[in-house]
Amino acid sequence: MNQSKRLEIFSRLAVAIPEPTTELIYNSPFELLIAVVLSAQATDKSVNKATAKLFPVANTPQKVLALGETGLKEYIKTIGLYNSKATNIIKLCQSLLEKHNGQVPQTREQLEALAGVGRKTANVLLNTAFGQPTIAVDTHIYRVANRTGLAIGKNVLEVETKLDKTVPKQFKQDAHHLLILHGRYTCIARKPRCGSCVIEDLCEFNEKQNL
Repeated sequence: MNQSKRLEIFSRLAVAIPEPTTELIYNSPFELLIAVVLSAQATDKSVNKATAKLFPVANTPQKVLALGETGLKEYIKTIGLYNSKATNIIKLCQSLLEKHNGQVPQTREQLEALAGVGRKTANVLLNTAFGQPTIAVDTHIYRVANRTGLAIGKNVLEVETKLDKTVPKQFKQDAHHLLILHGRYTCIARKPRCGSCVIEDLCEFNEKQNL
């Protein structure tokens, strides 16, 4: 795929999705961090339901630690893998207090050192909380990038690396959410909604289908 086509794809997505942002509900970098950790193998909707009850009670590392692991589980037990997530969140809060004065760090290395935080979660925080042009490749972005031909890769890191090199500069900040939302609502896993897709004529998956 050439760069002019990439530019047109992102230009159209930006018009179709005028407010590209996370669907997780949060009011601080710490709340976003907790929400993203909880969102692994869970829907944003289910996370928002849980955090709507959790955050009014505990929205700082100190307050989460005051709940304790057992208390935290009561708030997040509707979310998949809640036992291991609760363990990681308690460890994460301890690290934030011991090493970062209770603040969420703003470097990838420091974020990935936190319990339960991998490269994808770190990228989400860097992009959404701190305005850095990172792209967190989840299942939606992986699918859209490969299906459209934007960035073909055999694993998420390969796709991330290719997107990082090829996304037009003016769309670097928003590319993450543009691709996620497009994948979540239009370029869905089964029976993609090609007929209502604003980039249908530019998509290489579509071109292959028409051969």
